[in-house]
Amino acid sequence: MLQLRKILLLDRLYIIILIVAVLTLIIRICNEKESIYTENNYKEVGKIVSIEKIDNNYNIIIKNKEKLLIKYNDNNNNIRLNLGDTIEIEGIFYKPQKNTTKYLFNYKKYLQRKQINFIVNAKKIRIIKSNNNIYYYLKQKITNYIGNNPYLNTFILGNKSLIKKDVMKSYQENGISHLFAISGMHITLLATIITRLLRKKISEENTFKITSLFLIIYLLLVGLYPSILRGVLFFIIFGINKIYYFYIKPTNIFILILSISIFINPYYIYDVGFEYSYVISFSLLCFSDRLKSNNYFISLLKVSIISFISSLPITLYNYYQINIFGIIYNLFFVPFISLIVFPISIICFFIKPLEPIQILLTSLLEIVSLNLYKINILKLQFVRLPFYIYIIYLLLIVIFLIYKQKKIIIILFIMLFIHFFIPYLDDTYIFNIDIGQGDSSLIKINNRVLLIDTGGNKNKDLSNSILIPFFKSRAISKADYLIITHGDYDHMGEAINLVNNFKVEKVIFNCGEFNDLEQELIRVLDKKKIPNYSCIKELNIDKNKLYFLQTKEYDNENDNSNVIYTELNGYKFMFMGDASINTEKEIMNKYNLQDIDVLKVGHHGSKTSSGKEFINEINPKYSIISVGKNNRYGHPNKEVLNNLDDSKIYRTDRDGSIMFKIKNDKLRVETCSP
Repeated sequence: MLQLRKILLLDRLYIIILIVAVLTLIIRICNEKESIYTENNYKEVGKIVSIEKIDNNYNIIIKNKEKLLIKYNDNNNNIRLNLGDTIEIEGIFYKPQKNTTKYLFNYKKYLQRKQINFIVNAKKIRIIKSNNNIYYYLKQKITNYIGNNPYLNTFILGNKSLIKKDVMKSYQENGISHLFAISGMHITLLATIITRLLRKKISEENTFKITSLFLIIYLLLVGLYPSILRGVLFFIIFGINKIYYFYIKPTNIFILILSISIFINPYYIYDVGFEYSYVISFSLLCFSDRLKSNNYFISLLKVSIISFISSLPITLYNYYQINIFGIIYNLFFVPFISLIVFPISIICFFIKPLEPIQILLTSLLEIVSLNLYKINILKLQFVRLPFYIYIIYLLLIVIFLIYKQKKIIIILFIMLFIHFFIPYLDDTYIFNIDIGQGDSSLIKINNRVLLIDTGGNKNKDLSNSILIPFFKSRAISKADYLIITHGDYDHMGEAINLVNNFKVEKVIFNCGEFNDLEQELIRVLDKKKIPNYSCIKELNIDKNKLYFLQTKEYDNENDNSNVIYTELNGYKFMFMGDASINTEKEIMNKYNLQDIDVLKVGHHGSKTSSGKEFINEINPKYSIISVGKNNRYGHPNKEVLNNLDDSKIYRTDRDGSIMFKIKNDKLRVETCSP
């Protein structure tokens, strides 16, 4: 009886520790310090704590009064920076921007969680003092020794940035990206190698101490990545429990490790790797008695299924889709990576001449993943829902893991079934996507999707950073029509990239001759056998029609812009492309258009469009101006804003992406302000 009370008391103690950790987390996050900087030009001195170099572009994190992210282009290659160097930087300090399209990557929050509030575009960097710290010296030596081998960087240093973007995307889509985070599995393998080398010569206790010391040094050198920290803490605490007979229950070890991680850095809770690591670990711990099998692959299949189910809320919240085949893929990838690629990467670190073998194996890995990525069967997309829905999913899974009640899983899958079909019940909406200085509008009518323009930015991959992630967040798997208003880069520069990475059924061009960019797109469309049309007058979408008002051929791209008019549920919408005042006059002469509900303003609010006579004629209730923040053209023009004075104006540089949704025959407006 006394023993039972002692056990219960200890259980309560660990729960109290976890509660204290959670309260600490809440207090620290709610009491974030204000930055000492404002947006301005400054000089600042700090020590380099992180450095990445791609070509001549540096991304540096320095620390002094607070952390700063430094972006520096060294075109002349006249500076050599190392970890631990103290540098003086001079440049423009500015705040990182939050996402301007709902549910997309929030760069501002991402940096804040790393305690970085300001970015610096550095004009000059001067080394004040070279590194004399042994920690940074060793870390720099290891970094230099590994070089640019992407998988040695991944498995030794936890740095996945050198893996090609398309390959990393295939790992994520195939549901195996977790295998490339240094986790408990990798730490266990590393610890096992060291333990077996030492065990024959010294006692078990001393072997444990030396191995623990090695893992702590490794953790500090690599960095306190959440998954590595969990693996090291698990080895140390589990070893103490075993060698010194503390008899701590596995669940309490889990609680203790989780609490320590939160105490060290409460911002870990925002890290996807941390979330996957702890949720999957907890699920495997709860089902440990049911996962054993004499057949390795049967046991692995069980682990894969439990891991898949338990991580569903995290996957859906972050990636908006699940790949059912991911369960099967893991039967190949888990043993191949954990038993072959990772161990050989460790060996290559010590025996460099064996690196070609590792490169051959990782090339095979990439080829398999890229080919599996092309298989779209059983990839299910789910619309992004409010955060609390995913909390409900998580709570249901936790209840199932603890109590093993099958009816909980039935409830979970009923919710997922409803979640999957929500987009099919969605109302009509028009979404003007903020892609900077350019145009891109999405129309969804009865589950038919039309994209008007793609935008274009030569310094940014808009398809993979904005357009496709946005489509996924809305559970959009294809565009029925891509309508190109005209051939300017800021309207169609991203079209080829989009067509190569996303399913597009048909493409519609404007009237007039095709320029080089349009011809290049047509060659890609022909190769992919995607039908394309030009200079059409109308388009039928179920019971709705889109009218193309501009069919006259001019001698310039802007006036040849497709001008599109449609009426949806009694509301009138008009998209002007870059049509000028000349085109507006032609349209007024040909059509009687009055009381437009939503006008997509022509040419980003340039003075060449939106003439007063035209605006007075169509009398728009709402006007959308798609324009880049602080753009060099000075858009929108003051005269145009005056012309639109009787209209409610929305601008992407101030309001972010703008959605007009028709629900119950009422027009609602939502914005995503930066």
